Amino acid sequence: MRRPIRPLLPSLALALLLIGGCATRGQAPEAPRAADDWQAQKVRLEAMQTWELTGKAGLRTPEDSTSANLDWNQTPYHFRMLLSGPFGSGRSVLEGREGRVSLTTGEGRFEAESPEALMNQQLGWSLPVAALGDWVRGLPADDSPHRMSRDARGFPERLEQDGWTIDYQDWMRVEDLWLPRRMKMQYGDLNVTLVVTRWQPETTDV
Repeated sequence: MRRPIRPLLPSLALALLLIGGCATRGQAPEAPRAADDWQAQKVRLEAMQTWELTGKAGLRTPEDSTSANLDWNQTPYHFRMLLSGPFGSGRSVLEGREGRVSLTTGEGRFEAESPEALMNQQLGWSLPVAALGDWVRGLPADDSPHRMSRDARGFPERLEQDGWTIDYQDWMRVEDLWLPRRMKMQYGDLNVTLVVTRWQPETTDV
């Protein structure tokens, strides 16, 4: 059985991006999160491999700060990210299937066999981008050690993995699932703020 591919971010701008766009589905509900909500949905989140996501991400380093939008379409064996904002051409399309990833910008089309290889090719370094598809659902990646702390309702509050610290600051309810709305991620002096404006998950009843 083929392992589902994970999404990637192949540039400094993309590496801070996890979400972007401009839709409004998934507004904050009136009912607050309940103490048993996370445990009740955890298995469904782990099985969720298909979604559409939009939002906005900001990146800050000691030298610079910037932001961008992203529309992210994910399926088990294919992903497509449309990125727009103040990054040169203003539009980049990142997509891939298992074993092949491409990035199309105003400067051309670039390909590699993996997200990490593409980042190394274009930047000379890479990040553990495979974990992002888990982190954005509030889950640790399953292939490396981690530490997780939870809030008073049992929801993830802070995740430490692969040298990153991820703080979950707000949640939104979409249909019958609670999903992260606002995340702050830190890796050394790289700081990323992610605000999700729309989640459209497809889940399998389990």
